[in-house]
Amino acid sequence: MPFIYYGQGVSGYYGDFLERLMSHLALEGTEIIGESRREESARMSVRRTGEEGELEIRADGENVKIIYTVTQEKQGGKREVKRGLMGAIAGAGLGSILGGVLNRDRKGIDDAASGALGGAAAGGAYEAYHVSEDSHQERTAFAALLAEKVKEVEDELQYTIEGHEKEKEALHEHSRERKTEEQEKEEEMRTSLEDTCGDLLALREEVDILEEEGQNVGKAKSRAERAEKLYHEAEEACDAREYSKSRTKLKATVSMIESAQTMLSEE
Repeated sequence: MPFIYYGQGVSGYYGDFLERLMSHLALEGTEIIGESRREESARMSVRRTGEEGELEIRADGENVKIIYTVTQEKQGGKREVKRGLMGAIAGAGLGSILGGVLNRDRKGIDDAASGALGGAAAGGAYEAYHVSEDSHQERTAFAALLAEKVKEVEDELQYTIEGHEKEKEALHEHSRERKTEEQEKEEEMRTSLEDTCGDLLALREEVDILEEEGQNVGKAKSRAERAEKLYHEAEEACDAREYSKSRTKLKATVSMIESAQTMLSEE
């Protein structure tokens, strides 16, 4: 029966998961043999302290699935047989011998002893069978180590994933803040352009009226035309989100408007 474990929610980091798990196992003295890798799966043989098995690691939906199949577990097998045989002798065998002694029957003692040994052998086989069956439900030494290391790597990657999520959220927040700042700058610039546009239109109207009346408005008109040119350059810079340049052009526009208005008042 294979032992199956899952690295929860880390399939997106499969390559990193595999490398980390192999490193963790190697640091615990695991020998990795015949490793074969594909894009999202890997197979290999492993050996550690007398235990050998086959290990498969593959992406499974959002998780990483780890399947470990024991092929040789020397120490565990010996312990199971010994425990079964001794259990039978200590149980059925000893009980039969004591029964013969209490009955003070020599032949009964001999028969009991013989029966006990036979029962011990049969009982040992029976007990060994059940222990062997139970051992499939219990983790071997390497299976227990593997479970521990899978959890460690999962925790490491979850910490990394959480860190990445926080970084993404921070970047998104920074992006939102920058977008808000850009919007505020644009709104402020558009408002200033609208105000200056009103002043520029008023100046042009005044120049046109005075010119129709026959007054000499040449210098003021020249400055008004220059102000209009600067204003359009400020608009273009604002459209290109070059707000610093736009403010500079607009400031020059206002200066030209004020200069033209001063000349008109003097004339």
